[in-house]
Amino acid sequence: MSDITVNLRFFASLRERLGESDRLSLPAGSSVAAARDALLARGGAHAEVLARGRAVRAALNQKMVAETAPLADGDELAFFPPVTGG
Repeated sequence: MSDITVNLRFFASLRERLGESDRLSLPAGSSVAAARDALLARGGAHAEVLARGRAVRAALNQKMVAETAPLADGDELAFFPPVTGG
């Protein structure tokens, strides 16, 4: 299997800590959860804001998805905190 490259986007408080965008290479067949785990492994701010105990939502190509969703080369994967209403 070859690697895939996923384009990452971060929103709201996550963008403040991690920047607006990034790229991530993963083995083909990886899921959203695998991408999050790879980011957690970077340590530092990534490990803090994406920690498993924190509520973080994911969107794949602008559609909300579960962490079991499979990734494909060139996908856009966005992470953001839950939206609260006022």
